Amino acid sequence: MAHGNTHHAASHAAHSHGAHWDTSIWPFVISFGILFALPLAFSFHFVYHQPFVAVMMLGLGVPMILAGIAGWVSEAMGKGEGLSYGAMGWFILAEAMIFVSFFALYWFLRLAEPAWPPAGSVELPRVMPLVMTAVLVASSLTIHYAEHLLHLGDAGGFRKWLLLTIALGLCFLGMSAYEWTHLMHEGFNIGTNVFGTFFFTITGFHGAHVIVGLAIFLAGLPAALGGRASPGFMRTAGLYWHFVDIIWFFVVSQIYYW
Repeated sequence: MAHGNTHHAASHAAHSHGAHWDTSIWPFVISFGILFALPLAFSFHFVYHQPFVAVMMLGLGVPMILAGIAGWVSEAMGKGEGLSYGAMGWFILAEAMIFVSFFALYWFLRLAEPAWPPAGSVELPRVMPLVMTAVLVASSLTIHYAEHLLHLGDAGGFRKWLLLTIALGLCFLGMSAYEWTHLMHEGFNIGTNVFGTFFFTITGFHGAHVIVGLAIFLAGLPAALGGRASPGFMRTAGLYWHFVDIIWFFVVSQIYYW
């Protein structure tokens, strides 16, 4: 009888715990945004040669991704850290494996080519990547200091350093967009040769991660401005941002200076 009562109590506890599970529509919004922005836009542009439809897919997908991130993050605000920090670690590991696959294929093709860069390539800038690296490293330091101030209870100082981090991230994206525009104006694009394919794919993939990191910060900004920032949330967001910073060292060393 005692065993039966124990089993009944455990079942009741499990049922009660399940009743409090949170559900969210935002992961579905993000998933459909990725579908529109990546495979569909890519297919319409490079396979079906319909650039206007590809732009429409991007116009649908990118806002859906950003809105999904903002909505999902907003739901998480105020619920404590929970499993988010550990889960972010596993997510970063999965993302790192994608970057590793890109780099591994790049290394293989790079070493297999008799001459590098291949015909049709242009000389990449040497100073701009160093400036971009300095900006991204500075943003990693500023978000770390912002987290420190939040932990100390200095809400005003935290807001200033968070805004500075966002400004540095936007500056990085602006320099990346300027560089892309300059290279494309010289006739170097993703379809020029294998180097162009990898250059725009890897730098674009990293830039997408920067955009996601900024979207997370912007989603948490209203709470930060209102003095309701969650230390657990910012700790998790900062971890992702440091990952973006570290990956850039691999991108800049392998793509620009090797």
